[in-house]
Amino acid sequence: MKMTVDFEECLKDSPRFRAALEEVEGDVAELELKLDKILFDQTQRSIKAQLQNFVKEDLRKFKDAKKQFEKVSEEKENALVKNAQVQRNKQHEVEEATNILTATRKCFRHIALDYVLQINVLQSKRRSEILKSMLSFMYAHLAFFHQGYDLFSELGPYMKDLGAQLDRLVVDAAKEKREMEQKHSTIQQKDFSSDDSKLEYNVDAANGIVMEGYLFKRASNAFKTWNRRWFSIQNNQLVYQKKFKDNPTVVVEDLRLCTVKHCEDIERRFCFEVVSPTKSCMLQADSEKLRQAWIKAVQTSIATAYREKGDESEKLDKKSSPSTGSLDSANESKDKLLKGESALQRVQCIPGNASCCDCGLADPRWASINLGITLCIECSGIHRSLGVHFSKVRSLTLDTWEPELLKLMCELGNDVINRVYEAKVEKMGIKKPQPGQRQEKEAYIRAKYVERKFVDKYSMSSSPPEQEKKIISKSCEEKRLSISKLGPGDQLRASLQSSVKSNDSGIQQSSDDGRESLPSTVSANSLYEPEGERQDSSVFLDSKHLNPGLQLYRASYEKNLPKMAEALAHGADVNWANSEENKATPLIQAVLGGSLVTCEFLLQNGANVNQRDVQGRGPLHHATVLGHTGQVCLFLKRGANQHATDEEGKDPLSIAVEAANADIVTLLRLARMNEEMRESEGLYGQPGDETYQDIFRDFSQMASNNPEKLNRFQQDSQKF
Repeated sequence: MKMTVDFEECLKDSPRFRAALEEVEGDVAELELKLDKILFDQTQRSIKAQLQNFVKEDLRKFKDAKKQFEKVSEEKENALVKNAQVQRNKQHEVEEATNILTATRKCFRHIALDYVLQINVLQSKRRSEILKSMLSFMYAHLAFFHQGYDLFSELGPYMKDLGAQLDRLVVDAAKEKREMEQKHSTIQQKDFSSDDSKLEYNVDAANGIVMEGYLFKRASNAFKTWNRRWFSIQNNQLVYQKKFKDNPTVVVEDLRLCTVKHCEDIERRFCFEVVSPTKSCMLQADSEKLRQAWIKAVQTSIATAYREKGDESEKLDKKSSPSTGSLDSANESKDKLLKGESALQRVQCIPGNASCCDCGLADPRWASINLGITLCIECSGIHRSLGVHFSKVRSLTLDTWEPELLKLMCELGNDVINRVYEAKVEKMGIKKPQPGQRQEKEAYIRAKYVERKFVDKYSMSSSPPEQEKKIISKSCEEKRLSISKLGPGDQLRASLQSSVKSNDSGIQQSSDDGRESLPSTVSANSLYEPEGERQDSSVFLDSKHLNPGLQLYRASYEKNLPKMAEALAHGADVNWANSEENKATPLIQAVLGGSLVTCEFLLQNGANVNQRDVQGRGPLHHATVLGHTGQVCLFLKRGANQHATDEEGKDPLSIAVEAANADIVTLLRLARMNEEMRESEGLYGQPGDETYQDIFRDFSQMASNNPEKLNRFQQDSQKF
């Protein structure tokens, strides 16, 4: 059903809505003039009575609704201006202005919805009314001019066809009216008071619009006047316009050259400033939520602009250097891995991933990266509405995929996750929604991932027997104490040898002296061993006897992602700390287990990258001590604090320097230098220098796809 004016758009009161009203009002005025001409023509009296009611009643209702709408629109504009002008230190006036604005907005929405309903009903009804009158007119003439029956009889088939069309139009008009009244009622019953900001801005990804909505802009003239304008972020620019038909005025030509910050040193509330090398623009939102949304949108657009520019430069560099030989081929294979189509092919090869995880639609092109599943476009939209703390959605064809994320997707898959989140679906007699059933899908997906109704909630409250807990805790504590007494270099060797002896990566026997030597690829870089090569977990108890936090803790060391997903589904705290093992977290256990993809899985599900154990060591400390270069790179990218010191006063850089690990020292110094550059230039929230990003991208590639290239330090340690 196509409506003349959209109900949702009228709630935003956008320039599009005002332009649509202007067009409809002109159309109705023209219709009234034409009908008046027919009514006053004495030769058309046979249809006068039929159209008289339409002109007097329906058009009169439209005019009355228009007057009310114009009146309340003016009241809303006055309330907005008054709310913006009130000074922050006059609390009584602030509360009064806020209450008036809330009441005025509520009244505006009711009247605007009534006005739009009246417009749409009028536009739908006029076709049937006029056609009905014309048909009556023709039948009247047929009866009056009986002598001309032969002539008019030729019009019989045509008139019958018009009658059939009229019947269909009447039915369609009645149906459209019911649907519009239902939509009108549904929208009117919604409670927008709790999240009023959603109505104040719009996002149109199809047209490249990141965000748009009304803002007050302070003029650069001597009077510093404030004007309300329609702003939008699009095509790497910040623009505004006074009316919908006006050409946009560019405020910021290139977002990469600007920064955004809160502004609390002026009397007006909810202000923020966009600063570029040539000028600054002071803007004011209608609420604190809107201000935060605009600041976040500008910051995200700045980061996106940097990434897009970097990708374009990389492509130009490849085209301009055709004779780089093997280096080009290596870069080509790296780019191929990151391209969306390659990601789609690799991820869809995983069992169950060829169809949507929730509705079964074939060839899904979207994914939830923290769950490790593939989704159709409709289900992906529902997942986005759940919030990123439940599901983080990414396109398999449009987005660039980091290698650790791609491998994370390949470690899980729809079959694995559905065995956990749909364990009780058949027992409960619930059928999965089919493609196209939007409401059923929303209810099913919310019950599945938010309420977790279909998870088999077996008892996990009983803890392990005390004796076995003490044995496990004592063994781990002895291992930690023996390592902590050594120097950084010796600690690294002892940790690596311990991980080798625990059969994490297998033990190689030297052919000449029979000593245990480190494998060519140690556990930090042997990221995806087959199931049979993973650590023997017989020392751990049956997971059904563990609480979810402890199950997640142990599965993280075992590199068992399905068990980790199961623990999270049962409500495990991703930052659970084991009080019997130095308050180590699952993320620290993942570091000790030597798996990059396990760390990535925990981080994607909200693990705190800076949470430390009782020795003051966080994941970055442990990864540095163990020489896990790939994990160090990952934690730095995810915001790890490299300035944090342990109980001995050592930060990760000092540990890496003492251990003479050149790769990790390079990464830490680059990250520190990039951080200092961004702080000195005021580029907060931006990704940093392109060279810095390229180096970290290369390390991520090697850690995931060529771990042997990061094995130089471990191989050198065998010589001593």
